[in-house]
Amino acid sequence: MPKIRILPEQLANRIAAGEVVERPASVVKELVENSLDAGADRIEVEIEGGGTRLIRVLDNGSGMDEDDVLLSLERHGTSKINESHDLVAIDTLGFRGEAIPSIASVAKMAIISRTQDADFGTRAEFEFGRLQKVHEVGCSLGTVIEVRNLFGRTPARKKFLRTSRTEIGHIDEIMKNYALASPETAFVLKVNGKESLHFTSGHNLESRFRTISNYHGKLIPVSGENNNRRAPRKLHGFLVPPERSSGMSARLRLFINGRAIRDKLMRHAVFEGLRNFLLKGHSPGGYIHLHLPAEELDVNVHPAKHEVRFRNSGDIHQFIKQTIENGMRNHQHHLRASYFSRSDERDPAPLPPSHTAGFTPTTMTNPLNLEKEGMDTSTEINPDQSKSPPAQPLPFPSSQISIVHTREPLATISNDDGEIFKQTNSHLQSHDIRIIGQYKNLYIFCQAGDELLVIDQHAAHERILFEKFHRQYLQNQVASQTLLFPETVELSPLQIQCVADNSEKIERMGFTFTEFGGNSYVISAIPALAGKCSASEIFFDVIDNFGSDDEHSDGGKMEHILATMACKAAVRSGDELSVGEINGLLDSMAKADLFSHCPHGRPVLRSFTDQEIKKWFYRT
Repeated sequence: MPKIRILPEQLANRIAAGEVVERPASVVKELVENSLDAGADRIEVEIEGGGTRLIRVLDNGSGMDEDDVLLSLERHGTSKINESHDLVAIDTLGFRGEAIPSIASVAKMAIISRTQDADFGTRAEFEFGRLQKVHEVGCSLGTVIEVRNLFGRTPARKKFLRTSRTEIGHIDEIMKNYALASPETAFVLKVNGKESLHFTSGHNLESRFRTISNYHGKLIPVSGENNNRRAPRKLHGFLVPPERSSGMSARLRLFINGRAIRDKLMRHAVFEGLRNFLLKGHSPGGYIHLHLPAEELDVNVHPAKHEVRFRNSGDIHQFIKQTIENGMRNHQHHLRASYFSRSDERDPAPLPPSHTAGFTPTTMTNPLNLEKEGMDTSTEINPDQSKSPPAQPLPFPSSQISIVHTREPLATISNDDGEIFKQTNSHLQSHDIRIIGQYKNLYIFCQAGDELLVIDQHAAHERILFEKFHRQYLQNQVASQTLLFPETVELSPLQIQCVADNSEKIERMGFTFTEFGGNSYVISAIPALAGKCSASEIFFDVIDNFGSDDEHSDGGKMEHILATMACKAAVRSGDELSVGEINGLLDSMAKADLFSHCPHGRPVLRSFTDQEIKKWFYRT
């Protein structure tokens, strides 16, 4: 007697249901996808009892006649594909033909559907895999599918479900994903008779995203496409500014050709595009939708269709990464124009004139050697403004707020409106920012138009240095400075091996070193941009980073090392800056392609509008 036997169809469907129908949200996902494939522009979902008591999905799609209703209940009954060649170019959300028979095998299900050219519709009822009745019925155009008593005869599966609140949360997430994937379609979700979600067809994509994520701040648009006719690719979406994404509900939502997915390659590409903008441990938030030719994508990977496989994964990864990087660069351009453009370039309301008092022509000192980073630190005082008597500085403790100064304390004076301005010489600057002062010798307070800017001097200088380090390294032009007194260091065997393995890269970064016998090495030159950093400290940092077991790619590791060097060399907390040095820093930021975040992801500046400040003090 043979040991192998064919399983009954009902049992086979129940096994298939174990892969497709994991929980009530799985049912909603499959039925909503069928509605979208049917061309519906309105989809309504009703839930009771966390989805186990009732799931009802109503759409106004193309509908089905009686034959199609019955065929849809057969395993592998589908209108999406006809032959094996269709599997390499799937352009619909559903295609397996397993969802409806799988759902019908573990629940009581009714299908009511009518096509455009029919006077009556069809109603078919199934009960745990068995067809109960089929008859004509009056109904609207489209399809209604009711699923009751889900997992009623499979208690083992039902006991693994979570609380009703948790299951409703999963259904809510499915609806939000497809509301974003299909912005032209209206979506309604009702839970226990109460409307939970409602997106009309008039909702635009950005409005839906803001509603779904409960985020109403600035968004960074990203978009790109290649010009390859054989393999066209397009990407559109928007990102939450990196400094705002942590701790918010706007997680990163990924879509491909209208399908919500969970894909490691896409997620990694977005992270790579945001490298040096995200703090360690933080995740990006936003919406990214990738459009590819169907033949470049394999969606026949997972029964629930959560995962995909790319035919040219390396090219796709690079395309996404580059598009995100371009989006961030464009965002920097808009920020730079907003904060640093001169008034004759952006033409805002003119700022009040700056008043100076008690100064003679002089050149600012530069104790921090900022000119090495290309900062314009010389600011000449206009001799025509030296006749007025000096005003007294603001009455703040010197340990808290410093009045920026040259060789003498910087004076302040009130204009006719009672506003107090710091002395500055904007006619030589490439920006219109008015310097107010330093707070705890770390934060620079400025006025840009009608906004208050607070700048982290260390983070700002660190980004400027990093960009220059990185540019010089890529061009193999890192300048070195020879040490007047070479330093001798002792290395461990592991460090010696690391130096031997990476000596070319270390020398390319501006270091000159030689073996001195045993474990000793002599450092005779370091990168010029390192400024007054300890040669041994920065050298040890570099080789320790080369030897670390982190998750960075080769390019990412080099950027991390350069970022560490920039951090060591940058202006530090507690460094008191002259007005010339602050202006030099602001000028460098105004000219930089990237300036809003330090290379470790910390934000460089924060702006506060006049309206925000008024709210703090309950002013109207």
